[in-house]
Amino acid sequence: MQNIITEEKLKKYFDVTGKALKKLKISPPEKTHLDSIGKDYFNMANTYYEDAKHFYEKKDYINAFAALNYAHGWLDAGARIGVFDVEHDSVLFTVD
Repeated sequence: MQNIITEEKLKKYFDVTGKALKKLKISPPEKTHLDSIGKDYFNMANTYYEDAKHFYEKKDYINAFAALNYAHGWLDAGARIGVFDVEHDSVLFTVD
C-alpha cells in the first residue's frame, strides 16, 4: 500500500512546526558560541519551513513534507542539545 501525503496531513505538520518555531527561545547567553549555534539552528529550521510553504503553494506535497520534516529535525536537535529552551514541551519537541 502506498502512503499518500495529503493536504490535511501537510496542514497538521505546518501547524505543529509553526507552533514549535514560535515557542522556542534561544537559551545560551548572547554573543557566545552556543548562542550562534542556536541562531544557526533556528535559521535552518525557519528556512526549511519557508521552503515547505513554497513547495506547498506549488502543490509539490512530497517536497513540502520533506522540508517540514527537515525543519522540525533542526528544532528537535536544538532542543536536545540545549540551545533552545522549549519549557520541557515533549509534545512539540523530542525532549525529556
